[in-house]
Amino acid sequence: MRHNKKNNHLSRKTAHRSAMFSNMATSLIMHKRIFTTVPKAKALRKYVEPLINRSKDDSTSSRRLVFSYLQNKEAITELFQNISQKVADRPGGYTRIIKTGYRLGDNAAMCFIELVDYNENMLSDKGDKKAKTTRRSRRKASDKTEETPLVVAAEKAPVVAEEPTPKAKKAKAKAKEVAEVVEPVVEETVVVEEPKVEDTPAVEKAVEVAEEVPVAEEIVETVEETPAVEEVVEETPETEEETKEENK
Repeated sequence: MRHNKKNNHLSRKTAHRSAMFSNMATSLIMHKRIFTTVPKAKALRKYVEPLINRSKDDSTSSRRLVFSYLQNKEAITELFQNISQKVADRPGGYTRIIKTGYRLGDNAAMCFIELVDYNENMLSDKGDKKAKTTRRSRRKASDKTEETPLVVAAEKAPVVAEEPTPKAKKAKAKAKEVAEVVEPVVEETVVVEEPKVEDTPAVEKAVEVAEEVPVAEEIVETVEETPAVEEVVEETPETEEETKEENK
């Protein structure tokens, strides 16, 4: 059982597998891109990326360590002189795998593995995308559209008056007739409403009733005559005293 054994043996012994990875890594460093099968490319990525990371430290010990894997002096000088400078700002992820389809004979999944910083087309596409994602206000965009040469040319072009078609003439004539019919009807409604409001007799009756308000003054005078009742109340104690004396 292969528990926790993630390395792909690729149907090869250890010596064969290490020699194959060494040759593939050398080819990748020298040519920057190689075509191979997908399982080999994934296994090569684990093998070559630690070596590229080691090239950032250009010292004798790191050169000897990388040479023990590659066994090629030209690949070592290319890696430590050129590739290390390109990869200096990148924190890992130095390779890219792009699948290309299936092989014709055995239908194996094929791909190419390349160094990320040496594909100028992909880098330029990323730069264009970043430039497109910048925020711009709608006003600026509308101003730019107004200033386009097509709009300016259209404004400068002479305006040619088009002759109306017979259908358009008939439609205009009907619209004029409808407008003439509607206007007098509106005027008549205004004239009819005015005399009705002025000649109503109910308004005159309301004015006459308002003039008869002095009747209320007479009622106020009757209310002011109430002191007579007080005199009657004051006389009642005398009668009580008289009745007491008579009883005695």
